[in-house]
Amino acid sequence: MPLVAGVDSSTQSTKVELRDAESGALAGAGRSPHPPVTPPVAEQDPADWWRAFDAAFAQALDESGRRAEDVAAISVAGQQHGLVCLDADDRVIRPATLWCDTTSAADASWLIDQLPAGSAGWAQACGSVPVAAFTIAKLSWLHRTEPDAWERLVRVALPHDWLTLQLTGRLITDRGDASGTGYWSPTDGRYRWDLLGIVDRERDWSGALPEVLGPIDPAGTWRDAVVGPGTGDNMAAALGI
Repeated sequence: MPLVAGVDSSTQSTKVELRDAESGALAGAGRSPHPPVTPPVAEQDPADWWRAFDAAFAQALDESGRRAEDVAAISVAGQQHGLVCLDADDRVIRPATLWCDTTSAADASWLIDQLPAGSAGWAQACGSVPVAAFTIAKLSWLHRTEPDAWERLVRVALPHDWLTLQLTGRLITDRGDASGTGYWSPTDGRYRWDLLGIVDRERDWSGALPEVLGPIDPAGTWRDAVVGPGTGDNMAAALGI
């Protein structure tokens, strides 16, 4: 019977479960740690996530006694809100800033003040109000503190987006993870370029963000397995419950 692989890339580790595609029975599981972080500064090299995935996937396969070719589909749930900065060739230009990095707290407050209606205006625009964890606050922090990195920034990804990019070569996201950025409107189903314009009005944001897929849209393939769009870990947890 074919297997499906579920990947959870959290702050602390990457976990992989292989399950029977028909019965849902657990066939094998693996886990590999990420480098620890200590807020207020919390950054990780995305390459460490990929190494952890590779190790966890191999462990799950070994436990299952099956082959990689038996995996028919795979999808990633990742820690939300983080910022992965990519250049024009999709190379990571600096360590990823994680959700638990609070150095962008002042930027979150500044962003709220930029809309006439403040917090209510943000809630109306994108369904939530910026806090330090949100990607838009981290973008503001990067723009304010690291001009060289900002100059090299071409594309913006979340952790789960970056892992899916490694699997498929395609920069995509889903509505769930996009809704935690501070620049996606779940109501309108679109990016809010005007909110990103608050961070940098000179930048053309139209080519910087992942395509947003629907929940059953394929993101691509990896080793002949269909790759699902995945989502943020909180959304995946709610779906599992």
